Amino acid sequence: MNPVILTLSICICGGIGSVLRYLADGVIRTRWMSVFPIATFSINITAGLATGVVAAMYAAQTLSAPVHLLLATGLLGGFSTFSTAINEMVSLSRQKKIAAASVYAAATMVVPVVAVALGYLLVA
Repeated sequence: MNPVILTLSICICGGIGSVLRYLADGVIRTRWMSVFPIATFSINITAGLATGVVAAMYAAQTLSAPVHLLLATGLLGGFSTFSTAINEMVSLSRQKKIAAASVYAAATMVVPVVAVALGYLLVA
């Protein structure tokens, strides 16, 4: 694939991932209200699981390198959001909700990584 077309396609997929994140965030927030930032956490777990599936498919050579980039870097990169998670941790800390911020920080570091491994194992 032409490098310029691939780069533009990754940008488009990243935009689609961002829109999907925005929509998922809205749906989750209207259904579950809590101190814990469940929307971002759920989105990052879902992105991690999907990333593991995409990585396993690429490793098994069922996805080409360009499709892998479109999905992993573009779509899932736009869908997942570590920066929002960090901002939510800081917000919780500033609100003096130190326990919630600490649990959220630990869970954000561990659970998505476990989800990636699980996604990989589902395909491998």
